Amino acid sequence: MSSDSPERDSADAAVAARWVAGDDDALKAAYDQFGALVYTYCSRSLRDPATAADCVQETFLSAWRSRDRFDPARGAFAAWLLGIARFRVLDSYRKAAKTPVPTDDADLASVGDSAEPADDGLADQLLIARALEALHPRARSVVELAFFSDLTQAEISAQLDMPLGTVKSDLRRGLETMRRELGGRPIPNAEQRPSTTRTSQSTEKGRQNV
Repeated sequence: MSSDSPERDSADAAVAARWVAGDDDALKAAYDQFGALVYTYCSRSLRDPATAADCVQETFLSAWRSRDRFDPARGAFAAWLLGIARFRVLDSYRKAAKTPVPTDDADLASVGDSAEPADDGLADQLLIARALEALHPRARSVVELAFFSDLTQAEISAQLDMPLGTVKSDLRRGLETMRRELGGRPIPNAEQRPSTTRTSQSTEKGRQNV
């Protein structure tokens, strides 16, 4: 299913394609497209603007040196970048606290090769927020009510005065967008959320009553 933000999806895909091709301006294009996301991750992790700025620069340089390890078919570019940023953040802490963590491109190779996003809650939060921004406002409202207000599909339909079928399609589109931003990984705690269980039960009851 197509995204509600085809312009941003197209821009993301164009940057990824230029990155894989090794275009001369691919690094700048990647920074223009994803620099704010990486900086937000680094600044919230390090809580020091100057150190965060250095971390961002190191992240993109490390990513560029490992660019042949990025495979668009295996994960989203934003998630792959945050996976590298996580190790650059750890490296910053190592320099401050002398804690041994991977520091060179050989150690980072496994990160780039895995095409996995940073394995922490902050990265997931930022990627999910980015996914929500890509949704149409109506679909965003549906997803937020389902995930953050624990409403069932029927309750969302009533609150937004929206057909149940529209709620279901908007929610499905939102989940697909979030999974894509997360690099194909499961949405954190999606299966444990009360709204998910209640929605499934309501859907099953609705089918039985048809």
